[in-house]
Amino acid sequence: MRYYSEVTQPMPDQDSAQPKKWRRRGLNRLSGLRNVLVSLRRAYLTRVWKMDIHPTAQMSLSAKSDRTFPIGVHVAEYFYVVFEARIFPHDRTRGFYKHTRVGRNCFIGGRSMILPGVEIGDNSIVAAGSIVTKNVPPNSIAAGNPARIVRSDIEVGPYGRYLTADETESQLSAAGMT
Repeated sequence: MRYYSEVTQPMPDQDSAQPKKWRRRGLNRLSGLRNVLVSLRRAYLTRVWKMDIHPTAQMSLSAKSDRTFPIGVHVAEYFYVVFEARIFPHDRTRGFYKHTRVGRNCFIGGRSMILPGVEIGDNSIVAAGSIVTKNVPPNSIAAGNPARIVRSDIEVGPYGRYLTADETESQLSAAGMT
């Protein structure tokens, strides 16, 4: 996707119906390098540690997956986990090892923890700082410690992004708020 340097004028090769985006600033200019690093990390986790991570999954470089029982981590396509989130397939204090699964089109917020044996349903969002101790049904938002379902029947696209996010972003850009 190309970004605008001037948000009021569409780029010449771009369809005018395309939503306008804010321009890349700061570290976002290095997103190509970040994507390469994430791909290398994903390859390392799947090949060396044998984690089941789909090639379209995206993760922050500071997100962690437990390496004590690495084959217990299962992540589906178009999953996004942000900074310092953790996925655990084992619990040393209780002495058990269970497979932890995250469905398609999910978003895991910053500093969240997904505990062993939990399944996150497709098209779900885990809010930042949540500790997920029980399964999250599809199309839901879970938040809190312990995480509880705060909203159901949500509609999200790839990486847990709301379907209306592009429209909202376009409106903010048009208002000069980006």
